[in-house]
Amino acid sequence: MELRQLSYFVTVAEELHFGRAAERLHIVQSAVSMQIQRLERELGAELFDRTPRRVRLTSAGERLLPRAREVLAAADRARAAVAPPPGLRIGTSTGMGAHLDRVLAAFARRAPEVPVELFSLPAAERLARVAGGQLHAAFVRSVDPVPGIRVLPLWPDPLVAALPASHPLAGRAEIDLGELAELPLSLTERRNNPALVDLVVGACHEAGFEPLPGPANGSLQDTLATIGSRPGWTVVYASHARVLHSPRVAFVPFRPPGLALSTGLAVPVSSPVVHLDNLLLACGDHES
Repeated sequence: MELRQLSYFVTVAEELHFGRAAERLHIVQSAVSMQIQRLERELGAELFDRTPRRVRLTSAGERLLPRAREVLAAADRARAAVAPPPGLRIGTSTGMGAHLDRVLAAFARRAPEVPVELFSLPAAERLARVAGGQLHAAFVRSVDPVPGIRVLPLWPDPLVAALPASHPLAGRAEIDLGELAELPLSLTERRNNPALVDLVVGACHEAGFEPLPGPANGSLQDTLATIGSRPGWTVVYASHARVLHSPRVAFVPFRPPGLALSTGLAVPVSSPVVHLDNLLLACGDHES
């Protein structure tokens, strides 16, 4: 008696139709019939009453069905016992900085046997992959609602000003946003990060000035290199600034209330996320 034969038997018993069972099993109908016949010969009993109009279980088939399901379930448990633990696929971005290091360390303490794969992607692609099942979860900041996705709040992410290390404001412990009004502002295009651009430009307007447009560069590293060589400023997440090494650039906090975006964890609405509890606890641990 083979597990394959029991699997075919259970499928036919559930469908009561050899053709539909074959479709579910993705094999030809003759292969299903052949394996059922072999199982019947081995057991010495007919399992199905076949007529041109219908298929139904015999009394022997009815007695076998729950036992066959038990055997198949036991086989699944045996496979699971020796299979490697499922990994966790998480979308992230380069701006996570020290946050990500601490979350991963806390998760490793809670679930040392679970491998984690990180995928650094634009926010829109992160959300699309969570919705499509390619990612289990993704860290995001202040995103618009997406169908099929819920965002679990985690922590606020403060922003700091990045300006030339030679500028008089670079040595300050804190600065007012309005003190930057005479310096060109370099920001990513709004389509790349609408929440960030809207926050910074809106805060400038509230501070009473229209930001001077600075050069738009392709990456944060290019922007910092430009700021290090000529007057200008941009914003960087404080958690990221702590791990950046730019000797010609100074990172200065804004005076309270400052600027911040909220970071959350995007997860699918319908399907449960493996290891989500440990991941959320790890996100809480790293803040404590």
